[in-house]
Amino acid sequence: STNPPDMILKNGAAVEVKKIQSLRKDIALNSSPPKDKLYSTDTRITEACRQCEDNDWDVKDLIYTIGVTSDSELKHIWMVYGDCYAADKEVYSKTSNKIQEGIKEIQNVELAPTNELARLNKVDPLGITYFRVRGMWGIQNPMNVYSDIYSPPDDSSFSLAALVSTDKYNSFPEKSRSVIENNKSINISDIEIKDPNNPAKLIKAKLITYTQL
Repeated sequence: STNPPDMILKNGAAVEVKKIQSLRKDIALNSSPPKDKLYSTDTRITEACRQCEDNDWDVKDLIYTIGVTSDSELKHIWMVYGDCYAADKEVYSKTSNKIQEGIKEIQNVELAPTNELARLNKVDPLGITYFRVRGMWGIQNPMNVYSDIYSPPDDSSFSLAALVSTDKYNSFPEKSRSVIENNKSINISDIEIKDPNNPAKLIKAKLITYTQL
């Protein structure tokens, strides 16, 4: 629960799963900032994760998978590639680094190594109290971010939406793409979305949807 990601597809993308019970509720990421990709240098991932494949890996695609549930059933799934949803990692690290720099200016406390924003030891005269500073990240639900391009039908018993850049989609094996494209129950739309690093720039993307009435 404290080490991303939730799973890695063999020789493929990493997957981060979130469950919510309200269709448009924001997504809690807790101590991990949003990710455009999964990097092997991320201090939050385990050594087993870094060595999960025969060949060393540096960067993996990351797919956020958000399930909307009732108490008993899955109502909707949103799947979105991180590079369509989150900015470059430096955008988020710049904010946390500024906070850490400010904490280092506090006098007469001992800073300890941590994956959190900071841990301060020996806060009191006896040196027996410590203070943990945690970052609690959150991000808007894709249902809100992309409300202009998709909203699940009210009368559906289950629906799914997946968002991927056109470049990434075209990199999939032709056989895999043909399975999707020849399935009459699945709809594929060519769209444009805002670049997470520059909203003035548009990215060509594919919106893939399925609805069970």
